[in-house]
Amino acid sequence: MIETNTEFKKDFEEMLVMFFDRDFDMQIFHEQMRAGKLYEIFKVDGKTFEYEFVDPVGSELVQKSLRKRYALLGLYQTLVALTGKTLPWGSFTGIRPTALARHAIESGEAKEYAVTEFLEREFKISHEKASLVSKILKNQRGIIQNDHLVDFYVNIPICPSRCLYCSFISNELSQVKNLIEPYIDCLIKEIRAMKAMIADKALIVRNIYVGGGTPSVLEPQQLDRLLSEVTFPVNEFTVECGRPETITREKLDVLEKHGVNRICINPQTFSDATLKRIGRKHTKADVFNAYSLALEKDFKVNMDMIVGLPGEKSAAVKKTLSTLLDLYPNNITIHTLSLKRGSNLFDSHEELGFKNLSKLLSQSENLLMDAGYKPYYLYRQKYQLGGLENVGFFRDNDICQFNIDSMEETSSIIAVGAGAITKRIFSIENRIEREANVKFIKDYIERIDEMIERKLKLFENV
Repeated sequence: MIETNTEFKKDFEEMLVMFFDRDFDMQIFHEQMRAGKLYEIFKVDGKTFEYEFVDPVGSELVQKSLRKRYALLGLYQTLVALTGKTLPWGSFTGIRPTALARHAIESGEAKEYAVTEFLEREFKISHEKASLVSKILKNQRGIIQNDHLVDFYVNIPICPSRCLYCSFISNELSQVKNLIEPYIDCLIKEIRAMKAMIADKALIVRNIYVGGGTPSVLEPQQLDRLLSEVTFPVNEFTVECGRPETITREKLDVLEKHGVNRICINPQTFSDATLKRIGRKHTKADVFNAYSLALEKDFKVNMDMIVGLPGEKSAAVKKTLSTLLDLYPNNITIHTLSLKRGSNLFDSHEELGFKNLSKLLSQSENLLMDAGYKPYYLYRQKYQLGGLENVGFFRDNDICQFNIDSMEETSSIIAVGAGAITKRIFSIENRIEREANVKFIKDYIERIDEMIERKLKLFENV
């Protein structure tokens, strides 16, 4: 339990989870005092830990940000002293370490050539992770920010089955078959409204991403009807076909017909036993077959794997990575398992992870870089095992731009479909406004006109 007179209790609890998993029975008293300097005081089990920092100056927002940084740093140092344990990302509890580093550079708080040292000093981030952030910043150079450039996202929140670790509002195909046609009708209505708005506001769509869920669960004729409406001339058009058992030659013909040039095929693991355990309906053979079909069509391919899956040992992880390197897709993302609230895995209270998880993840990332892949985006999630991260890698200068735009929030995204979240970037004002569609398909169908009006209002003053 945390007792504090500051507004950072939620952030403290997130850090405690990273140190103690879900179960911690510890009373911590925290006080933040300002008297010429900023003092962070923690009392735990009769012990007092006190830290002294320079009193923050600047705008109210800057001061709050610094007070939060020092409060978390104080708690982190206290927990390290009590447990002898360190975290790879130190006192940083946020989602986007790269955004943190980029802001420090833009504000003048850190030099680009010294951003690694800044992250180590100010957040106690490990040298390895701080160096990874620095590499990604270099690989993201040339990001174009223009408030008239947007990405277009279409959401298909339907999957063949529910994965054990999934917490997304995603419907199993068998449960919503009778809603698919009316859902596509409403999607088309929303797409047409957004196309008219985009033309009226002279916005330029630079990337299209059809995600979910698993869009490739749709039948070929359904995909054809939907994609016939998504007619923006773009260089990057991606469709998630994450479940390889849903990929057929006929569906890929439809994607090719409509200008799709990148698809996602996500094995997660090449262990059939693990695939069965986590509720996926495909086998490793399905992955090989789907990948072969994709290469015939000359699609660029993104592939994902997950480190820390239940019951999986390090040998299985190494085998998955070795197989991915043999396949040599354009992009590979390594995820660390996140124990998400609302997932069947979270509710099961199953014992997860293994002692060398952090080492195994580092070895996997380094193997990819040794093979010529470069890291280009990074993000973290709450309740991620070991407080670790997800990292996307590319080869041959073939970056998936939408991933950067989405993860780094560098471009507005106009998103349609149930559960889709539209983001408008105001780069000059350095702020973001969001408009989320209702999560459930049935509600979306009933309230489609409301969803359209919300987005039109968000972009009315472009």
